[in-house]
Amino acid sequence: MTVLLTGFEPFDGSSVNPSWEAVGLVQGVRAVRLPCVFGESLERLRAAVAEHDPSVVVCVGQAGGRPDVTVERVAVNLDDARIPDNAGRQPIDEPVVRGGPAAYFATLPVKACVAAARAASVPASVSQSAGTFVCNHLFYGLMHLIATERPRMRGGFVHLPFTPEQALGRGVPTAPSMPSATAATALTAIVTAAVSVGDDLRLVGGSLH
Repeated sequence: MTVLLTGFEPFDGSSVNPSWEAVGLVQGVRAVRLPCVFGESLERLRAAVAEHDPSVVVCVGQAGGRPDVTVERVAVNLDDARIPDNAGRQPIDEPVVRGGPAAYFATLPVKACVAAARAASVPASVSQSAGTFVCNHLFYGLMHLIATERPRMRGGFVHLPFTPEQALGRGVPTAPSMPSATAATALTAIVTAAVSVGDDLRLVGGSLH
């Protein structure tokens, strides 16, 4: 079973992106580095899917400020960029796919993925929002591809905290962070759950806000 993992290039002044740092440490998968650019990231993802014909796709991004690995539950059809992407694009209140549904759920067993990461001794939780920047853009585009062209492919999105080096480099050493090796351990567990678990676990994973 072929698994495709994607990570992003650095953005917003950082010299690294924890998603690519961790993805590069995961063994036995196809790994692709994507630009942090609206539109182009989706084009590169589609090309990678066409090339590798994966059964499972897990896209990975950075969520600076989050303390743990978060497996995303839902992608929304909205681009609303607080900052420009790496090409200077800053869409405001635009759909990812014009005419597409308002949202898609991940087709990964989200709660089983969280449980697997925790079982590997990595803090993890379910996230109800992937934001409205390029991460959500890519997540929604992936799920739209699955829904319209590749119904047998499973897919979803995972966010990682800053690396410790990033937190120091930003002058906020107290910001939540996670070493890349630890994040890679979580991704390995998540991939294992994604390819081995059929129906998701019925566990508490909601939030109050």
